[in-house]
Amino acid sequence: MKTFYLTDTGRVRSHNEDSVTILKNKNNEYLLVVADGMGGHRKGEVASSIAVAHLGKRFTTSASVGTKIDAVNWLNDNINEINKEILEYGEENENSKGLGTTVVASIVTKDFLIFANIGDSSGYVVKNNKLHLVTKPHTLVNLLVDAGNITEEEAKNHPKKNVLMKALGAAEKCEPDIYDVDNESVQVFLCSDGLTSLLSEEQIEKVLLENDLTLEEKVVKLIRKCNARGGTDNISIAYLVRESGDIA
Repeated sequence: MKTFYLTDTGRVRSHNEDSVTILKNKNNEYLLVVADGMGGHRKGEVASSIAVAHLGKRFTTSASVGTKIDAVNWLNDNINEINKEILEYGEENENSKGLGTTVVASIVTKDFLIFANIGDSSGYVVKNNKLHLVTKPHTLVNLLVDAGNITEEEAKNHPKKNVLMKALGAAEKCEPDIYDVDNESVQVFLCSDGLTSLLSEEQIEKVLLENDLTLEEKVVKLIRKCNARGGTDNISIAYLVRESGDIA
């Protein structure tokens, strides 16, 4: 498997509240994580780093995540532990109350591919030369779309499109959405909303399918495109491409 991840502050924000990583354990299983922190100066950065550090430590210190069911339970348990850590940090640090973070994660093995999501960071796969959105955003606007109150086109420019309905650190319990994805998907792509707010899925897909670019070049090109359009938010990407022999 080939992997690359990168985060960029963008053109407007004074600091980066995103955290991102890709890790491999002893059984050649991969974990990809993107977390987009919130809560103001330094607070969001703390929340997102708690999420990434916790998942990373637990993943690399275990020989294997086990079966698909084991991996689902692992994601659920650890994300709930992260939520408690963030809540405790907010209670213990007066100036950090209200901190939180989104998290989108994927576990990639030869036998299965699963995603977990809380918030509005996004998880995609590429299969048959087509980009597919796996995760659904936990936003007010998405709830309105699902209820039929507004159209998807109206949602793109809705004044409350950034209002989150779910995030780590926002409630005592925070269960992630889990997605069991077709294991024949050849690419896994996670990103914060700093990317998807400025580039359409068609624009992202076009770059990912450029055969003359390396993984690194594709990620850098996407971030540069966002910054050329204003870079209004932090931008983070975790990207994995499976090669022949990586899929059972």
